[in-house]
Amino acid sequence: MENKIWVLLICCTITTTLSTLCVNAATDQADVSALTVMYSSLGASPQLTGWTSNGGDPCGQSWKGITCSGSAVTEIKLSGLGLSGSLGYQLSSLTSLTNLDVSSNNLGNQIPYQLPPNLQRLNLAGNSFTGGIPYSISLMASLKYLNLNHNQLQGQMGDMFGQLSALTTLDLSFNAFTGNLPESFASLSSVTRMYLQNNQFTGPIDVLVDLPLENLNVANNRFSGWIPERLKRINNLQTDGNSWTSGPAPPPPPGTPPSSGQNNPNRRSGGNSSPSANGDGKKSGIGGGGVAGIVVSILVVGAVLAFFLLKRKSRKHSSSDVEKPEIDRPFTPLASNEVKEMKSIQPSAAISTKTFENSASINLRPPPVDRHKSFDEDDFSHKPVVVKKANTAPISTTAYSVADLQMATGSFSVDNLIGEGSIGRVYRAQFDDGKILAVKKIHASALPNQSSEDFIEVVADISRLHHPNVTELVGYCSEFGQNLLVYEFHKNGSLHDFLHLSDDYSNPLTWNTRVKIALGSARALEYLHEICSPSVVHKYFKSANILLDVEFNPHLSDCGLGSFVPNADHQVMLCSV
Repeated sequence: MENKIWVLLICCTITTTLSTLCVNAATDQADVSALTVMYSSLGASPQLTGWTSNGGDPCGQSWKGITCSGSAVTEIKLSGLGLSGSLGYQLSSLTSLTNLDVSSNNLGNQIPYQLPPNLQRLNLAGNSFTGGIPYSISLMASLKYLNLNHNQLQGQMGDMFGQLSALTTLDLSFNAFTGNLPESFASLSSVTRMYLQNNQFTGPIDVLVDLPLENLNVANNRFSGWIPERLKRINNLQTDGNSWTSGPAPPPPPGTPPSSGQNNPNRRSGGNSSPSANGDGKKSGIGGGGVAGIVVSILVVGAVLAFFLLKRKSRKHSSSDVEKPEIDRPFTPLASNEVKEMKSIQPSAAISTKTFENSASINLRPPPVDRHKSFDEDDFSHKPVVVKKANTAPISTTAYSVADLQMATGSFSVDNLIGEGSIGRVYRAQFDDGKILAVKKIHASALPNQSSEDFIEVVADISRLHHPNVTELVGYCSEFGQNLLVYEFHKNGSLHDFLHLSDDYSNPLTWNTRVKIALGSARALEYLHEICSPSVVHKYFKSANILLDVEFNPHLSDCGLGSFVPNADHQVMLCSV
């Protein structure tokens, strides 16, 4: 009897061991690693029942909010649990994840740079995220739902929506986004619901005209201009709290295509699929301005064609007047020649061919006319050609005076000197309103052969760089031979200072902080090389040009100043982060 009991105990032990081994091996290890890092980053919250930081099996052990398909984690739903902290740095390992919902929590800092690449739904609403939208979202070709409302996101959005053609819902409301709407919004060919209210967006909203929107809320921003007629047809449209231009909008320019009517498919009566099926014939799809533009275009084109035809005929007449006297014909009987010329205008290909053959035989044909010349180009053929430089793009930053910057920097005092590079010195500047900025005073030797117009063109290019990991240009100054750039100020200084100048009283950089700095710096270079068009070459990537804010987020400085860097300094300085 005792032997049987021992055999049963041994069998139970083996069964339990095998069961445990099977359970531990059920979930993909990359997913397990990403979730354990997330659990630690969320402070090991007791709300996450079943979770552990020592491996485990999220799929087999029923971790809270986790849904799996086989051994892969496909959904994470942790909404409204009062979670704080961050989401970790291994989310990109969750390659099978399609739904991430951590809305209505207390999560802060920036949205992680590395997000799951194959998401279809991403809901980060109702948290305290800061900074901008991470670049990894622009690569989510399968994304259908994006909700970032009620956070503290800010800054101008880059053109990062070009690949999100599957997106149907976009909610960026109740943040602090600024600047014009990105042109890549026009690529959101599937979006039907867009919520942009309660931000600080500026400029027109014409980029939304061709989208199939059914719900659009742009209230309480700083939009200006006219509301396009096609957007007014949207049933659920809210535009209050902006600086719209009153009165009728100007007619579209000649040649503008008529409205396709795709903005509001619900307005079609009787469920017809085409405007022609209405039967009343009252809506042709072309407004009065469009008809007027088309008519004016036809008249202008007709007038130009008529002018060139008359010009060609007059050249034929003048050439025949020169050629005919050489064939033993006197100049005196002009009237008879005119009569003959009038007869030669009759539509006879044989007469026209014969006339040109005769003129060719006596080699008096005038030089061929360049068809690419305009009709009055001969009048200016002997005048010198003046090459005009193309106008630079508008600068969206503040223009400071030298006096303002002298006051803010204490006449560029040595006490306010915070750094010096190959192209200039950087000073700490404090303005009357309490704002602290960084002023880079560019050496005259850095641009010996460049005029102030060249400097302004560089400023215009830099002002278009907007990325969470690129130091933002706030303003500039170009007066009295002085060229200065004004940047946002980062309190923690440069990465070089932390790596090489830290003392015994300084806190060393943790491993997670070093990973964050490395990823952010790589994202900045990826933005300059892959997103910017044309690409921006930094030419002097080093730890001294990686600035750290109070949360140790990296910001790459001196972007767009490659033309000022001497060839001897054209290098990439690698550092050990």
